[in-house]
Amino acid sequence: MALPRSAPPAKGLKNSRALSLRIPEPRFRPGEKADFSSMAIPAAGETRRPEIDTQPKDMRDLAYGMIRVLDAEGRAVGPWAPKLKPADLKRGLKTMMLTRVYDDRMYRAQRQGKTSFYMKCTGEEAVAAAAAMALSPDDMCFPSYRQQGLLIARDYPLVDMMNQIYSNAHDPMKGRQLPVMYSSKKDGFFSISGNLGTQVPQAVGWAMASAYKGDDRIAATWIGDGSTAEGDFHAAMIFASVYRAPVILNIVNNQWAISSFHGIAGGEDAPFASRGIGYNVPGLRVDGNDLLAVYAATEWAAERARSNLGATLIELFTYRAEGHSTSDDPSRYRPSDEGKLWPLGDPIERLKQHLIALGEWSDDKQQALHEELVELVRAAQREAEAVGTLHSGDKPSVKTMFEDVYAEPDWRLVKQRQELGI
Repeated sequence: MALPRSAPPAKGLKNSRALSLRIPEPRFRPGEKADFSSMAIPAAGETRRPEIDTQPKDMRDLAYGMIRVLDAEGRAVGPWAPKLKPADLKRGLKTMMLTRVYDDRMYRAQRQGKTSFYMKCTGEEAVAAAAAMALSPDDMCFPSYRQQGLLIARDYPLVDMMNQIYSNAHDPMKGRQLPVMYSSKKDGFFSISGNLGTQVPQAVGWAMASAYKGDDRIAATWIGDGSTAEGDFHAAMIFASVYRAPVILNIVNNQWAISSFHGIAGGEDAPFASRGIGYNVPGLRVDGNDLLAVYAATEWAAERARSNLGATLIELFTYRAEGHSTSDDPSRYRPSDEGKLWPLGDPIERLKQHLIALGEWSDDKQQALHEELVELVRAAQREAEAVGTLHSGDKPSVKTMFEDVYAEPDWRLVKQRQELGI
């Protein structure tokens, strides 16, 4: 049977105008004045708080709003305000301050040639500090390279962190990782990978295994806004949704990848939290510079996961105040004063003001704690540098390259080690 022929295209029918490709552009460029007055930011306490068993389709609005707790006067308001004791708030403040002091010290060490590379999390300290407070100590964390605050909050030794950065003889990673690529199994801190996005499917897989075994631990992972464009992120979302994995998927939207703004990854037209909608995963958009809001959202998502209700996607709306890394010069792609004008402020300053409003803190106590933490970090640095830095001191033994891979050494490795005489 002959198939009917397609009708020939009508003559003269074509687009009335030439096609054009849209290229997302940041709102401000170097030399321009940053102005965030048009940014829609909900008032503190305005966003509703649903029950943990609410269906994802019934909370889509939370992906487009913003969970905020601290108002302009430093008061905790609204349904998301957690009932944290002053001692817990002070612990969160100390974690953020210690993280910033540590970052500043290691940044200077890199500039002095003592290490090859460093990445700061200035302005994003609440992301890790609040999550560490809300999660159980044995929950498994799959971080990116800007959540060093998780280790600090879990009392991981600063000296060991510095040894890893210096790749000296006491480096827990034995010189096998880039600086800041920490790992600590006992602290529930999965090895950081420089390959963007890999930690998200790993976290989902770990959470699925925990549920499959009938364990009671959940997983949490963090990814940057730019890395959500990686296929790994979307594959992980499928598995998290289908299998209701007990996992918290955090997108740290700090507005910038290494040199491209969040619009290149699709964050200009819709919040990153809204990506959960297509996967039937609840999406929460949170003020990432508000430790109380981050804590409350993480606590809500953790309770949901522990109740076998599945994953939650959290967008932490914050700002990368410093360069992407010591290899980056942000002045080449954004105004130099943009960070100072960020409308959500500084997470440390905001929590400090909240404690002062409660009558539990003061500027003098803040200064005294800062000086104490500076000396703590200096002492740790002296101890680490006494072992060695990038260009001086003792290095991990060459023989360690043959270790930690096989339970029973492969004969080829045994032979190679014999040939080297080690």
